[in-house]
Parts: sequence; C-alpha cells; structure tokens
Amino acid sequence: MTSIAQQVAQFLTWSPIKINQFRQTLLVWYDQEGRQLPWRVDQEPYHIMISELMLQQTQVQTVIPYYQNFLAKFPTVDDLAAATETDLLNAWSGLGYYSRARNLQKAAQQIVNDYQGQWPQTAVELQNLAGIGPYTASAIASIAFNEPVAAIDGNAFRVFARLLEIDLDITKPKSRLVFQEVGNRLIDPKRPGEFNQAIMDLGSSYMTAKNPDSAHSPIREFNQSWQNGTELNYPVRTKKAKPVPIDYYGLAIHSPAGWLFEKRPEKGMLAHLWMFPLIKVEALDDVSGDSALEKLAVVFAEQSGLELNFQPTELKPITHTFTHQKWQITIVTAELKTAENLEFFPGQWVPQDKIAELPMPTVQAKLNQRLFK
Repeated sequence: MTSIAQQVAQFLTWSPIKINQFRQTLLVWYDQEGRQLPWRVDQEPYHIMISELMLQQTQVQTVIPYYQNFLAKFPTVDDLAAATETDLLNAWSGLGYYSRARNLQKAAQQIVNDYQGQWPQTAVELQNLAGIGPYTASAIASIAFNEPVAAIDGNAFRVFARLLEIDLDITKPKSRLVFQEVGNRLIDPKRPGEFNQAIMDLGSSYMTAKNPDSAHSPIREFNQSWQNGTELNYPVRTKKAKPVPIDYYGLAIHSPAGWLFEKRPEKGMLAHLWMFPLIKVEALDDVSGDSALEKLAVVFAEQSGLELNFQPTELKPITHTFTHQKWQITIVTAELKTAENLEFFPGQWVPQDKIAELPMPTVQAKLNQRLFK
C-alpha cells in the first residue's frame, strides 16, 4: 500500500527554490489584491471562529451582514457563552444549518468554563472544541496563532489539485491526508495565516470550480493543469447523491389567539426551531376520506387531539433543498373547530405581528412569505 509520504512525493516534485518562489508570488498578490473582509481586520480567534462556522455552507457576501450583526449582539466569547437559545437562534436565523450555531455556543462555553478563557492555540487542541473540525481548527491556529498548518477546504482542494494535477478522490479520508501534507509543505512558515487566506481567495477568484480564469492568475506559471489543458478535470470527486424528495402539507392553523407553531424536536433537522405543523403527504395513503383535506383532519386529530376545519387554498407549494432532502410543502389553511384539548397541545399560538420574533428556519420564512404576502 502506498504511504501518504510516497503519494505526496509523487505529486509535489517542486524544489525548495520553486516552493519559495510560489510562496512569494502568492503572498505578493495577496498583499495587493486580497479581499477586504470584516473578520480579517484583526487576528482575534473569536472573530475567526464565528466567520469560519458561518462560512460553512454559506457564501461570503451572505455571511458579512450576519457576521456583523452577530458580533454586535455577542461581542465577546463570554457574551456568546451566556446567550439564551432564543437570542442565539434569532441571531442565526436565515443562515440555515442551525447545528453550527449551537456548536459555536458550546465551543464558547468550553473556552470560558473548561479553558478559563484561554484559547487552545494549536490545530490539534482546537479540535477539542464543539463543531471545530480539521479545517476550522487549522484556519484559527494559522491566522490567530501563526501555526504553520494548512487549512484544507473546498478552495484548497481545488487549488492544490489543479496546481499539481493531484488525481485523488477528495471525498475519501486518505486523500484528505495527502492534501493536508501537500499544504503543510507548501505553506509559508512565517506567514501561515495569510498563505491560507490567499489560497481561499485564489480559489474563489481565478481558480473557481466553473469558468476559471487561470490565464490571468498570479500563479499561472505554477499551475500544471492549466499548462496541460486538464484544469477542469480537477479536483476528482465522487458525485453526490441527489437530495431525496419529500412532500409535506404545511398546516397554517388560525384561531383568535394567532397562528399555531410547534417547536421541532431536540434532535434531527431544524432542531429547536419553530414551524407550522407538517404532515407527510404519504401519511394520508391509508386514511379513509373523500379528499386530502378530510384525511388531513383525521391525521391531525389523531396526532394532536385538535379538531380543525380545513379550507381550500390556491397557494402554490414552496420548495426548499437541504443537503440530503428536497422538501415540497403545500400550504393548507384551517380554523380551530373547538378549544377542547388545546392545553395539552405542545404548540404556541402566535399573533401575526409577533411571528418574526420566533427562531425559525428559512423554509418557514418561505411559508410565511407565501401565506402572508
């Protein structure tokens, strides 16, 4: 079996002189053209941690206002550690992947309680914090604490794969070890944080996944795949499975007290967030009734003990895609038939002008917009 070192030697054949030339060329470009981002103003590890967790699954331009608002609400790690769940989720609302917010707070609490406010300073130690994986730990360690460790994310995979024509499947764990070692050998030991940020910027500008502009890239003389016309072959990855489609009815239930919302379970997708009650369309398959609305009334009464009068609606369904699932939700409206058993239902009646105060996922915001527009 080929070792990690042997694979690295297979792809990284540059001399020490060429490696130094690459570092210098990259950093000169970065000093002149690097993106001006709010989390790059200083080297504060708290700021870097927030930005890196927000940037997981979310574009830079989307993150900037959320990052600024989040810091305004929780300016220090102590503030975040002490935040209520409602305040935390409201500050994150709209970014999605809410486990990131909960992990961010858990990490803050670890720093305050377990580390007495003193940050771990190496990539290895930082991975003891909740939600901090190898990439985020390396980013914090290199930028905040000057540790010469490469931060390997999607941009770094693409840049290094194209530079050296590394034909390893980046979805495989062993391949990541090879890319990590390649990055560690290329990184500038004196400016590791700027080197990692330069790779990020390179991957998001000249060496993009589609339509790269390597002919004008500052490191084109080092780019083997561009020189050989193989650029779009890299990086190599196994295709992801398509999200599984799931059809729901979203129950917009109204009473004099407002609209009915229920809190999602503690674990699983959209945990702890508030939504209209959802019923899978397939749950109606074995229910007797002349129409979907009659079947919905039966199913909801069995689940909740509440009786409803459903009303026809011509609202178009909304769709929302998660990593592994694609939801299509058809909104149905209903009025509460009787107040019996209401005190036993674990939901909350919310006046329409107070709905925006609830921590809710983006998919619920879409439902609100469709219903209340």
